[in-house]
Amino acid sequence: MSAQLPPLVAIVGPTAVGKTDLAVRLASEIDGEVVSADSRQVYRRMDIGTAKASREEQAQATHHLIDIVDPDETLGLAQFQELAYAAIDEITAQGRVPLLVGGTGQYVMAVVEGWKIPRVPPDQALRAKLYRQADEEGAEALHERLHSLDPAAADRIDARNVRRVVRALEVCLITGKPISEQQGKSPPPYRILMLGLSLDREALYRRIDERVERMMEAGLEAEVQGLVDAGYGFDLPAMSGVGYGQFSPYLAGEAPLESVVREIKRATRRFVRQQVNWFRPSDARIHWLDAAQDPYPAALELVRRFVEGQELQRARE
Repeated sequence: MSAQLPPLVAIVGPTAVGKTDLAVRLASEIDGEVVSADSRQVYRRMDIGTAKASREEQAQATHHLIDIVDPDETLGLAQFQELAYAAIDEITAQGRVPLLVGGTGQYVMAVVEGWKIPRVPPDQALRAKLYRQADEEGAEALHERLHSLDPAAADRIDARNVRRVVRALEVCLITGKPISEQQGKSPPPYRILMLGLSLDREALYRRIDERVERMMEAGLEAEVQGLVDAGYGFDLPAMSGVGYGQFSPYLAGEAPLESVVREIKRATRRFVRQQVNWFRPSDARIHWLDAAQDPYPAALELVRRFVEGQELQRARE
């Protein structure tokens, strides 16, 4: 029965490992379309700093879920999941192959695992109050408050991740029910192949440094200045992210441009270390490919066999 389900190919891995290039090449060969699973590429006017697919790449393969909100707007996980499923179903209905591509672990897993996400819209006033409590009393105090309302959620969420603690409290306080009781998983109606790109840590760091340098050459400073001039402040979640927030002291005249570049590289490396928590080498669902070699031939063979409904050897432990 599962062989009759439509295929979905997910391409995952850390930042700068080469996911976009592989996805575009595969899409061109297998009649596929890309569904972006990147929490930053959803923003319009933020192209260079988010490493968004170039115009040439977008011309080679249709991309979905990029440039869908402005930098001062929010896109919740539940909204993303709904949009992703709609895009996947649209691509499938046309007889094409959807490629879910990105390094935002929450986005990818929400789709492939079918997370049940509470449909509770953000309450900005409540959020501001909770963040203020965290500032005044500390993150641990806020986490303790969550523990008193929803011990199961508190056990899963690190106290240092204030954003997730705030969201869990927000859902609990608005609905009157623990967020842990409103969550779960329901596998989506697809056959799923997960391809992962891996690279030696030092080699990946070199790629990150080189990519940041290319971003600067491509005009990242002007892109950030243009956003600020348009009224988008560094207090916005979109503007505080890696590649953008680091410009704040520079544009305020408090730091040299060299320090901005250095901090973007450092922040990107930290982000890569966080991504490992979502895409683990031990995850038996993921077929890992070495990005140091050209992963395209092996990926194409796997995808072709998968789309045709052939049995694949289990991904390595």
